[in-house]
Amino acid sequence: MALRSKLPHIGTTIFTVMSALANEHKAINLSQGFPNYDCDVRIKNLVSHHMQIGNNQYAPMAGLIELREALSMKTKKLYGKEYDPDTEITITAGATQAIFTAITAFIHTNDEVIIFTPSYDCYEPAITLAGGQTRYVPLDPDDFSLNLETLKKVMSERTRMIILNSPHNPSGTMISAETMTELERLLDGKDIIVLSDEVYEHIIFDGQVHQSVSRYPGLSERSIVVSSFGKTYHNTGWKVGHCAAPRELMDEFRKVHQFNVFCVNRPVQHAFHEILGMEELFLELGEFYQAKRDLFFEAVSSSRFTAAPCEGTYFQLLDYRAISEETDVDLAHRLTIEKGIASIPISVFNYPENDKRYLRFCFAKNEDTLLRAAEKICAI
Repeated sequence: MALRSKLPHIGTTIFTVMSALANEHKAINLSQGFPNYDCDVRIKNLVSHHMQIGNNQYAPMAGLIELREALSMKTKKLYGKEYDPDTEITITAGATQAIFTAITAFIHTNDEVIIFTPSYDCYEPAITLAGGQTRYVPLDPDDFSLNLETLKKVMSERTRMIILNSPHNPSGTMISAETMTELERLLDGKDIIVLSDEVYEHIIFDGQVHQSVSRYPGLSERSIVVSSFGKTYHNTGWKVGHCAAPRELMDEFRKVHQFNVFCVNRPVQHAFHEILGMEELFLELGEFYQAKRDLFFEAVSSSRFTAAPCEGTYFQLLDYRAISEETDVDLAHRLTIEKGIASIPISVFNYPENDKRYLRFCFAKNEDTLLRAAEKICAI
């Protein structure tokens, strides 16, 4: 049977490839971004409790209203923006489903979507499947900052959406308040939707403040904000996220969402509703991960790699120019097989012109794993 692929140039995602390679060669896996420690026992007990008392059938399409109400209160408290829990917040099957749904809901054939490179790998395939055209704006090669002058040159009358990601994966940088204010002015009066990927909103370091689009009225009125329970509560395998947007945007989002997943795991939603009341679990998350960042940074400081500044997320970029002239893909494979340490090459993040030659390492691991990994890195 003759098949016509809608994604002919895309293979298996690099995260699956590198994790499989790490397993095959028994390497320490700092590639795929997930913790190797368990989530809080209280939330596991809450999920079990709600299963046992019978909360096992379909949840409402948009999510449990009590969970959406709690999220609305949280967003108002953190960012000063109040979303209507009934019409402007939806619970999703992870952040990736929310991103795919948003792109599918709003992008028509030949609409242009701007992404900033390096960019997370799920953006462009969704744009392609929706019939859109991806336009690329490279982040500053020195510090991965967002250059709005470059953005202006790429924007056109066909630009329908801009995708933001802060804190940024893979670089670990954050968009500044000044840049957000300038972006707000730039988009004023334009028919452009912002899709803001903020899954690492609570994993920020050194006293910085997350600049959510929700803080900026001129941006929030045109934005779909995507967040993740999995990143915040150390349970990425549960695949539960949420998004917020003005009603006119959320109405269209839900038209797709209802035929994509319809609804999300009910007992887990009940558990997240209750755990949101334990604010220390997200308010202290930055401090928790900053300690891991600092431990890993110090442990690899004697290596031949050069560590880039990391302002947020749980990823550390290491520059290997002093070590090898190999491509980052080749080196990542070789280090996994020969040295027992797995990472992610950042050229796969729509960043082929990777003259800085970075590998991305995940430090969402326990102390023993990080120290053993650093020992291998220092021996390279």
